[in-house]
Amino acid sequence: MAAEHSAGAWSPYLVVADAAAAIAFYAAAFGAEEVFRLADRKCGRIAHAEMRVHGALLMLADSFPEYGTRTPADLGGTPVRLLLTVPDVDAVAARAEAAGATITRPPTDEFYGARSANLTDPFGHWWTLTRMVETVTPEEMQRRWDAISG
Repeated sequence: MAAEHSAGAWSPYLVVADAAAAIAFYAAAFGAEEVFRLADRKCGRIAHAEMRVHGALLMLADSFPEYGTRTPADLGGTPVRLLLTVPDVDAVAARAEAAGATITRPPTDEFYGARSANLTDPFGHWWTLTRMVETVTPEEMQRRWDAISG
């Protein structure tokens, strides 16, 4: 892996059906910048790629079922949500939708102090875009949750 990895840093590693298309989508949707890609010249699939997304490392590869990797579609969906902190949730959500994402919850000011939106990318991965707009204590967050969950 070429990008510098910090001890204790977490980075998502996505498996997709078309890594080249995913790289193009993440660039168009989130402004991701490709660091590098490693191609398997025998089969033409991307064995590993790295991108920077708002300063965070995102790694991805094509599905290699022969090595046990599967896409969300192969598995019937995913329970994992990727949270991406962005400077402007509304603008990034619109950009992602224009690039092919499906908005599953439009940008909303949330009880926990963030403006957030949910989307599914064309490869079946779930994303939450977020930006903190208010500092909310855990006690206040619980009070607000209790008020709306009734």
